Amino acid sequence: MDTFKASVIISTYNQPKWLQKVLWGYGVQTEKNFEIVIADDGSGEATKQVIDDFKKASKIKIVHVWQEDKGFRKTQILNKAILKTSAEYLIFTDGDCIPRNDFVETHLRLKKDSCFLSGGYFKLPEAISKSITKDDIEKQHCFELKWLLDRQLKKTFKTNKLTAKGRKAWFLNTFTPTKATFDGMNVSGWKKDILTVNGFDERMEYGGEDRELGERLMNLGVKFKQVRYSVICLHLYHERPYKNERAIEKNKKIRKATKKMKLTYTKHGIRQ
Repeated sequence: MDTFKASVIISTYNQPKWLQKVLWGYGVQTEKNFEIVIADDGSGEATKQVIDDFKKASKIKIVHVWQEDKGFRKTQILNKAILKTSAEYLIFTDGDCIPRNDFVETHLRLKKDSCFLSGGYFKLPEAISKSITKDDIEKQHCFELKWLLDRQLKKTFKTNKLTAKGRKAWFLNTFTPTKATFDGMNVSGWKKDILTVNGFDERMEYGGEDRELGERLMNLGVKFKQVRYSVICLHLYHERPYKNERAIEKNKKIRKATKKMKLTYTKHGIRQ
């Protein structure tokens, strides 16, 4: 069995062009000792083609975990993907988040026992998302503030995520008002802790479905550490057609029970 330092779980659904850019980002990581497990919630042939092409061109081990498209079932496919990982340390992200070349290395460098790392993302507008090429990713231009500003990106406080290093990154991570939570697009932690709380609650639909897992981990005593200015990925633009109020209300009820009863385990998870 391969011994990898990390398993990167990438969730995806019918966004082959974005997934291709994301995989190019993993192709140029400074840390090479990791595998990729793709949690695919029912994508079509185009996504499979992107994954197969990348497998042929890259030495990175990729496992493609697919389930039939029966609506939004991200929590179920993530649980299936967790069981396919071979590393003790898991990094969760999405198929529309291009990792900076030090993404895996930084997650591993900052990891601690009984602790999960809560990273952020830098959101890109549609035009820039579409314009990013393989060359831009391989040469890391798309992570340079000047390159983005030249393409009409507006400078805001959030652009600090792309430029913060050393003491500045430590300061911003320490004093950000944003709470460290389990955000599925950029979070890492130990597989054993995820298995202890029984993974994602499969009743959860779109809207905070990953946060609930984080809340059970916190109830277990796992600490969450803010690293949003250190572990960087670019979030590519997309619509959210699957967002609906009924699902959000349902999820809120489940999360409320998790908090109120200080639950550390779900019966609706990996083991049922």
